Amino acid sequence: MLVRRLDNLQKITAIDDTILREIFNPLHDDENLKLGYSIAHAIVTPGNASLSHRIKTSSEIYYILKGSGRMYVDEESEDVGPSDTIYVPPDAIQHIENTGDVDLVFLCIVYPSWRAEDEELV
Repeated sequence: MLVRRLDNLQKITAIDDTILREIFNPLHDDENLKLGYSIAHAIVTPGNASLSHRIKTSSEIYYILKGSGRMYVDEESEDVGPSDTIYVPPDAIQHIENTGDVDLVFLCIVYPSWRAEDEELV
């Protein structure tokens, strides 16, 4: 059984300026994972937003765990909060804004698995 504990994962600042911990990515893991997707834990602090970006070849799901925000996908936007799930199609311009006074915490599920060369700021 493979168990990942969030506190043991490296915290990085992603290209879109979110605080990110990659949980599982078969392209980066040594355990020979049989997954077609990747999953990461992300945080946007109060008063901040991720930078506008797109993932050229992958779709993405955001699952909000904590906090409140506003999600932007291409020309659409919507207020989001805990238990909301957002679909982002491949190549869509996206960003998320923390509109609350606590961290906006969410999971990012990317299919096919996230690759740095597929993501770009816009």
